[in-house]
Amino acid sequence: MPLNMNKDVFITCAVTGSGGTQDRSPHVPRSPKQIADSAIAAAKAGAAIVHCHVRDPETGAPSRDLALYREVTERIRDSDTDVVLNLTAGMGGDIVFGNVESPLPTREGTDMIGATERVAHVAECLPEICTLDCGTMNFAEADYVMTNTPGMLTAMGRMMTDLGVKPEIEAFDTGHLWYAKQLVTDGVLDSPALVQLCMGVPWGAPDDLNTFMAMVNNVPDDWTFSAFGLGRNQMAYVAAAVLAGGNVRVGLEDNLWLEKGVLAENYQLVERAQTIIENMGARVIGSAEVREKLGLTKRAPK
Repeated sequence: MPLNMNKDVFITCAVTGSGGTQDRSPHVPRSPKQIADSAIAAAKAGAAIVHCHVRDPETGAPSRDLALYREVTERIRDSDTDVVLNLTAGMGGDIVFGNVESPLPTREGTDMIGATERVAHVAECLPEICTLDCGTMNFAEADYVMTNTPGMLTAMGRMMTDLGVKPEIEAFDTGHLWYAKQLVTDGVLDSPALVQLCMGVPWGAPDDLNTFMAMVNNVPDDWTFSAFGLGRNQMAYVAAAVLAGGNVRVGLEDNLWLEKGVLAENYQLVERAQTIIENMGARVIGSAEVREKLGLTKRAPK
């Protein structure tokens, strides 16, 4: 197939995530101030969008605390940094089963809540974008399942649409794209939609190029997509995503390393991505052009 390289590329920085990385690098931000400061630095380095989770400031464990989301949001907006804020709505669908002979009751780590509670911080903070993980999958650990049922996704998607917040569909496999298209057909999500292709997350889509192009070819032509690969392949996927016609995501949620033996900071990963994009002959676009492209309503700063 011919190349359909994207000449106008936006960078998303996934600032901290919810994985157990807090003790593997001193640069993984924990407190709202650290998360906001890291997001602001990434924006100044060239990220048009910052994708934020929150963590317990003391332990670094993932959190759903509304006050922490509110503080991160306010700190970014009060900084007068013009960046598109993207808050996760992925937490609250975690099941950790017991052993293979006695899967019930579920074990510590299970976090299952209703649709309204999963979207509560989105309604509170009104970011321009929030994520919608469009499927259920086995997720890395032996007995952990990331759970997003069709009913849950329909309810959450309608809430996001009604709030005027654009869902970023996180697709971890081709079936997730299939259901995302159904949500658009059903009128739950508006079209054209925004998609993040998540490559190399066990046990979703592996990060080989054949699978990646299968994912790309399942994205409708009028939708906007971005992509990332985990770990050592993060920068390779910057190039692959641009060549395939998409946008890019980097950040400490997905990769801790700038190069072998050198732990990265978020702004450094953004700078590296920008260099790759520009050396390919493409242009990195900012938040204002992203808003125009995606039809977003600017929240702050005014």
